[in-house]
Amino acid sequence: MKNLKKTVFLVVLLIATFSCSTRKDTLVSRNFHALTTKYNVLFNGEQAFIKGLEEISSKHKDNYWKRLLIEPITFEENKIQAPKFNNASKEEDENKNLTSFELAEEKAIKAVQKHSMNIKGRERNRQIDDAYLLLGKSRYYTQRFIPALEALNYVIAEYPDANLINETKIWRAKTNIRLENEKLAIESLKLLLDVQEGDDKLTDEIKEQAHTAMAMAYAKTDTIQKVIEHLTLATKTHENREQTARNLFILGQVYSELDRKDSAIAVFQKLADFKKMPYKYRIHSNIELVKNTSADSSSVALIKRFEKLIKNRDNRPYLDKLYYHVAVLHENQDSISDAISYYQKSLRAKDADDYQKTYTFEKLGDIHFKNAEFIKASVFYDSVLQVATEDVVNEKRIRKVRRRHKSLASLGRYENVLKINDSILHIANLPEGEQKTYFENYIAKIKKQDEENAQQQLNALSFGNSFGGGSSIATTNNSGKWYFYNTQAKAFGEAEFQRVWGTRPLEDNWRWSDKTTISSGDTDVDADNQVNKRYELATYLETIPTDKVAIDSLTFQRNDALYQLGLIYKEQFKNPQLAIKNLERLQTVNTDERLSLPINYHLYQIYSELNSSKANQYKNVILTKYPDTKYAQIIKYPTKKLAQENEVDKVEEAYKEVYYLYKENKFDEVFVKIDALLPSIQESNLLPKFDLLKAYAIGKIKDKETYKTAMEFVALTYANTEEGKKAKEIVKQLN
Repeated sequence: MKNLKKTVFLVVLLIATFSCSTRKDTLVSRNFHALTTKYNVLFNGEQAFIKGLEEISSKHKDNYWKRLLIEPITFEENKIQAPKFNNASKEEDENKNLTSFELAEEKAIKAVQKHSMNIKGRERNRQIDDAYLLLGKSRYYTQRFIPALEALNYVIAEYPDANLINETKIWRAKTNIRLENEKLAIESLKLLLDVQEGDDKLTDEIKEQAHTAMAMAYAKTDTIQKVIEHLTLATKTHENREQTARNLFILGQVYSELDRKDSAIAVFQKLADFKKMPYKYRIHSNIELVKNTSADSSSVALIKRFEKLIKNRDNRPYLDKLYYHVAVLHENQDSISDAISYYQKSLRAKDADDYQKTYTFEKLGDIHFKNAEFIKASVFYDSVLQVATEDVVNEKRIRKVRRRHKSLASLGRYENVLKINDSILHIANLPEGEQKTYFENYIAKIKKQDEENAQQQLNALSFGNSFGGGSSIATTNNSGKWYFYNTQAKAFGEAEFQRVWGTRPLEDNWRWSDKTTISSGDTDVDADNQVNKRYELATYLETIPTDKVAIDSLTFQRNDALYQLGLIYKEQFKNPQLAIKNLERLQTVNTDERLSLPINYHLYQIYSELNSSKANQYKNVILTKYPDTKYAQIIKYPTKKLAQENEVDKVEEAYKEVYYLYKENKFDEVFVKIDALLPSIQESNLLPKFDLLKAYAIGKIKDKETYKTAMEFVALTYANTEEGKKAKEIVKQLN
């Protein structure tokens, strides 16, 4: 009896197995493989695919300062790799090293290999087309677009009546877009969208996907009007709210780029008020309203709106952006102090975005730059460059900031030289008695400041003891019994030690900076002698320069700084008032006759642009004292061309001839030749090159001082040319 049961069971098992064969077209076989495919292999593959979508969504970061990508994916260039499937026997080992999309691809392949029922050229398993679609989508997200296209084309060719055929066509079009076959993608999507009637009528979901894909294709070809058309059609229905909100936001951005502000505001206002849309798009739509609003009465309403948004605790992740745009609104209304306050709040916001910070620092820099506070502006522009990441350093905006910061760095350097040298020269020119009085007052000031600082520390220490402040090791009763039990006293002592002694290694004779000078009898030296040097008059009197050479050097540096500042303010920053201030001050302190002519000429130019009568004063000086110079010729004949083309050619040939003489070490001939040429080339653009070459030749045949004088002439006369800058560097080296 038992053997009979076993036999019957085996027979039934064999019949069931045979009837479920992929080679047998039976009702049982078709349903068995369809169910197994859908609820086993494909289910696992689709779950892996969904997980992969979540992963790329979390990795992708939108930059709302630029037009968003219609499809929120960041594909990495030159990082396309074929998946490496593990052929281990156990399924856990197979899946261990695969990404989510690779696992989805493997499941799709497994579904086809094990459950496909292609009998007499016809697929009998209705789930296989789904498997091929999953295969194509998985390959799409791993940037393997050619294999993805093959899988999608196979579905369209072999399963034209598949229930997902329209979705497959859309994915094929998107793949072609990624392969830069936009024209082919557009044609195929047009054919799809033409199906409007009968049983094949497109669903709203398919229409949304198709119009979104069309917008992607036209965006790649920069056909903006078509992008607007299809984004508008894609947002008529809201089957996919995430993509609909994204399409609306991009539509508003496109309108803004086209300067159609009213249309942009209408779109962003609609999205901001649409409560069922994802919140990130709604909050950024409010921000976009600021970007598209002019400085009028509507700014007041927007400020109130943003203040409510700031108070909402749900908006804490966006505080840096909200504060920034409130500041922009205040700046547009010329409320500069309020604007600065909100810009600073934006910088202090928790988890402020670095890209956002570049805009905030730039705005603060621009405000100070407009107010002629160039040193402060330089600090903020430097901050822009510090927080700018590698992927944005080549943006046009950042490059402009870098150029301005470079100019401001030169300005700051000269301003610093001017400030320091002015102070030193002022003190050096005081009588000895006034010098002592000056430093005695200074010492009294720093003593008073040190005493106030010490008292503040003691007050803080007493406050801490009164309220039980101290280490957790000690109680309130014993916190003052031992110094190191009181954390505030310990911190104060440590700070005071580092202020006096700096950071010292733990070793013998730590008070001495030079151990080689220590003898056994030196260990009792009082450390206060070193500390009190700040309070000794001799410490400061010894630093006052008395040597004429040192004072002359300081004077030269001060005058050079004044001259360079005048040129920077005049030509780079277009600030005539500050240029006049520096150049006229230089004129009063200058003793170098070589500077007199360029100073007068630059002041003449500035006052001429300001239509001031003072221009005639400097014009008369040039025409009277320097009638034969090129500056006088320019003033006399402002409309005269500098040279005719043939004359330019002659000058260039002459320069080449002299240059070759220099290369052949014929320095005496160079010197003589240039001296002979100079009277006839005063109006030539090559004049700075001739003078620099002449200075080089002087350096080869004469002494250092003569060489230095020649280079100084070039540096001062042609300060804004490459030759002048080169000569200035050489003078620095010679000094």
